[in-house]
Amino acid sequence: MTTKSILQIFDQYQRARLNFVKSVAELALRPANIPILDEANVLELLKPLLCDICTQIQHCATIALGRIIQCDFNVAKKFTEAELLPILLNNLPKENKFQRNSILFVLRSICKHSSELANFVVASGAMSAIINSLEDFEPSVQESAAWVVGYIARHNQNLAQKCVEAGCIPLLIMCIQGPHLSLKQIAASALCDIAKHNMELAQNIVDAGAIPYLAKNLSNIDDKLKRQVLAALSACAKHSSELAEVVVEAEVFPSVFMHMAHACPHVRKNAAALTRDVVKHTLELTQLVVNTGGIGALMEVLNEDAGEARIPCITALGYIAGHSDQLAMSILGCKAILALGVILNECKDENILAVTAWTLGQIGKHSPEHAKAIASANMFPKLVQLYSSENSSEDLKFKCKLALKFCLQKCLLISALEPLLYDAPPDILKYVLGQYSK
Repeated sequence: MTTKSILQIFDQYQRARLNFVKSVAELALRPANIPILDEANVLELLKPLLCDICTQIQHCATIALGRIIQCDFNVAKKFTEAELLPILLNNLPKENKFQRNSILFVLRSICKHSSELANFVVASGAMSAIINSLEDFEPSVQESAAWVVGYIARHNQNLAQKCVEAGCIPLLIMCIQGPHLSLKQIAASALCDIAKHNMELAQNIVDAGAIPYLAKNLSNIDDKLKRQVLAALSACAKHSSELAEVVVEAEVFPSVFMHMAHACPHVRKNAAALTRDVVKHTLELTQLVVNTGGIGALMEVLNEDAGEARIPCITALGYIAGHSDQLAMSILGCKAILALGVILNECKDENILAVTAWTLGQIGKHSPEHAKAIASANMFPKLVQLYSSENSSEDLKFKCKLALKFCLQKCLLISALEPLLYDAPPDILKYVLGQYSK
């Protein structure tokens, strides 16, 4: 045989391998194909191709692997048994940016499924390689690494702690300061995934100086970045009054109230959630929020937004009202009872009904005047109806009973109490009779 015909055999073999991995990568785009690929033992067939002599074959094999694992939890579990991870981690530092991105995509695809699989990746020593990628000069590699950190950290506080111990927080903060928009978004999201678990993790982020940089990005015009920044600030503020004070000191108010009127529903929801997570702590923080126009902004959302922003908005009003009788009176002055009454009578969502009932209790618990406002709006019969309904969840029944207890113990309006003598169940009737005895 001539040299040319011998080399042709090798060329055919290479083209066949490349054609195979490209076809598998395409087939993996359809979730319906994954069980068939799994039955054909695709992981074992891809294994030698992950360190193929041809970099294009390596790259396509890695992408195919990521797509297959991403779609199916059972295949992801098989991946952990197939000893493929050491091959990928060994290749990660020395590959070009495209192959590094595809390897990080595989890691992300494994970690997203469960804490068990994320723990497997961490226990295999992947964190140092991920952190090295987060330090890379190439923004796309940093972005892929930040994705993996977020997917690991979101599962539980132990995994989030491992990310912190590996040194990811300063690097994520550097990513937020950079000019690349998608990198900023993913870094903010990863910080949120770390901070949400407990006060210690959130404190690590605050101590590293993340809050001013997050707050600065609220002025960016991108909706997704605003949404992630608000979520990260909220994840820090919710744990303690000290952390909430750091967020407030970054001068995020009244900018947050403007975001409650934003066109994007996710931005509105996260802005309302941040307000809720600040006002729940202390009277001082609540007073600051109210003084900068908080109640008006929350009322605007309540009257105009029927989406996901409603629950944090109603809860925030409840926390504000619960702190003092004057603040509860300010909420009454903004005609909140009218808006809450409409929700209580027309909404079918039990979660919204539960927080509405709780908020009414927080408003009405202070004095006969506060309770009279609830009673005059004819709220008691509806609360009794929801409490007595077999279709109501235990949480909704509990919140309705609590609201009735708080309001009835202060109510002196006989015309509102009288109908309850006939309709209220015994454990509510005792509060009604208590008022009559007074």
